[in-house]
Amino acid sequence: MLRLSNAALRHIADYFKVLSEPSRLQVLCVLKDGSKNVTEIMAATGLGQANVSKHLKILAQAALVKRHPQGVTVYYEIADPIIFELCELACRSLEYRLRQQSQYLGQLSDNFISDDFS
Repeated sequence: MLRLSNAALRHIADYFKVLSEPSRLQVLCVLKDGSKNVTEIMAATGLGQANVSKHLKILAQAALVKRHPQGVTVYYEIADPIIFELCELACRSLEYRLRQQSQYLGQLSDNFISDDFS
């Protein structure tokens, strides 16, 4: 990683804090298909109105979603689509780690069984 100032590192940490909440990730996933209003997001996620509104506010403050009023309804959409590339990278990394752990546990199991019954 580049040599970053402490202020820059704090901004990066804050960005990841926003993404560390599963409900916010749910909301982002719902918005991946296009803009939605709070009612549509509630229906897709099963989250309550106050919860969805709170998470949308945090996502908007982090510039991950944008608000678009249409009459009396406000629609939300993804502001920075690169977020999905970041999530995909994290998923691939997690998958790799889990695969490695599974192989290691398989080796331990094979050793235990062969040692136990020899």
